[in-house]
Amino acid sequence: MTPLAVAALLVAGAIGAVIRYALSRAYPVRPGHLPGGILIVNVVGSGVAGAVIGFAERAALADDLRLVLVTGFCGGLTTFSTWCVETIELADGGRWRAAILNVVVTLALGLGAAVAGYLLAR
Repeated sequence: MTPLAVAALLVAGAIGAVIRYALSRAYPVRPGHLPGGILIVNVVGSGVAGAVIGFAERAALADDLRLVLVTGFCGGLTTFSTWCVETIELADGGRWRAAILNVVVTLALGLGAAVAGYLLAR
């Protein structure tokens, strides 16, 4: 991996993290709602990663660019740890149905977005 690829990876990760932070502030956890910001970034990041992998299979993307987009951008954009913590907070607050719904909706939409992105790009 070249120094330029490492720098691009770092910048892409930072951009993804800033977008995640902005969306989590714009759509915070509110009573009666799912954590919208984290749901959005996880679904969008899954879709982008699926599309990038689909393009890469067609050899339409260089290995370094695939690494920068999937590991850097999508890795900075999505968050497993925050999703887990928000789910635990929902359950700890007695909102068990919301906690279960958060798990089911995030997994279903994330997997669906990844598969759709992959199939569309392939």
